[in-house]
Amino acid sequence: MKLFLVAAIAAFPVLAHADAVEDALEARQGFMKMLSINMGTLAGMAKGDIAYDAAAATQACTNLEALSQYGLPALFIDGTSTDDGVETEALPAIWANSEDFATKFAGLQEAATGAGAAVGGGQEAVGPVVQKLGEACKACHDDYRKD
Repeated sequence: MKLFLVAAIAAFPVLAHADAVEDALEARQGFMKMLSINMGTLAGMAKGDIAYDAAAATQACTNLEALSQYGLPALFIDGTSTDDGVETEALPAIWANSEDFATKFAGLQEAATGAGAAVGGGQEAVGPVVQKLGEACKACHDDYRKD
């Protein structure tokens, strides 16, 4: 019994690390999925593929603003890179340039600030907001995401 208890206690840090890695990966993927859903709504309205709806546009922007306040860079923990054998679209450059990555994420925060109020003025107001948000996303994706 003692041997089993010692083995279980010794394995706990490994199990805790495995859970942290899995949790970080799942959280990142969920975060990106929520960004994508809300950006898709806005992009569809900007293109005219989705009928403009002030409430839906405002909600999508409110969601994006809230998401941008989340500490996404903290989810790029050791053990979650392709260099660690993990299947992810995140490039190893994130870990090598974590300060620049955080700065680019702050660009999304800036782009999202006030976006909800900006899109309430009509379909023509959505395009500039989408462009600003898209540029912030692209700045990060260009350097830190697989094509």
